[in-house]
Amino acid sequence: MRQLSFLRVVAIAIFLTMALWSSALAQVRTNLPPQQRRPDPRDTIPVPAFRFEPPVAPLAALGRSMLLPGWGQAVLGRRVTGAVFVFWEGLTLTMTLKAAHQLNFQEDTDAETVDDKRDEVQDWLVLLVFNHLMSGMEAFVAAHLWDFPTELEARALPGGRVGMGLSLYWSAPGLKVN
Repeated sequence: MRQLSFLRVVAIAIFLTMALWSSALAQVRTNLPPQQRRPDPRDTIPVPAFRFEPPVAPLAALGRSMLLPGWGQAVLGRRVTGAVFVFWEGLTLTMTLKAAHQLNFQEDTDAETVDDKRDEVQDWLVLLVFNHLMSGMEAFVAAHLWDFPTELEARALPGGRVGMGLSLYWSAPGLKVN
């Protein structure tokens, strides 16, 4: 009796599986995107470039400047900024090596100021790493703002004072400025 009910359950399960399987195969998938045709080139209007791409991608500029501070800035045409990062890199690297040499000398002579010199070496190393990070971030932002139209001007203000101004130029369709 038990075997008969078990066989009956298995037979019903197989029958339902086959019946549902065949109906599942007959389903039409509706989540497919519609076929898109290519536009005829004669029907399209050429659109001017909204944005001019930088000479190097932002992540590439970031990587270059983190590897060698100033490299990403040089590729982007920001030579003064790159020179500042290169100068600071040379200064911090020189001072790190100098402080490390002095630390080795003080450790050999058992000087009392070994802990202070060790702190100085760590301080210069932190500034060296900070220069790499700042150079990379500056190159990343400069690559994103590659075609941002700004001009920084210094002008004489009334009363003999000097002021700084930032000029932004843009155009909007249908906007007339006199």
